[in-house]
Amino acid sequence: MGIKKGTKLTDTPKNTQLKIRADRQTIEDLEYCCEKTNLTKSDIIRLGIKKVKQEVEIQEEKK
Repeated sequence: MGIKKGTKLTDTPKNTQLKIRADRQTIEDLEYCCEKTNLTKSDIIRLGIKKVKQEVEIQEEKK
């Protein structure tokens, strides 16, 4: 079976799913961010991971 018609091709395929447990406030915060930025939940989560990674790298450089 080939690629479905209309499938967006990308250099970094997102083929791994992640399931998390979150409280109501976290979900509301995520939805708020999505509404204000016009990004998907996945995009917001990826941005959050990148920001935390940058902070960790900065802390490691200071050591």
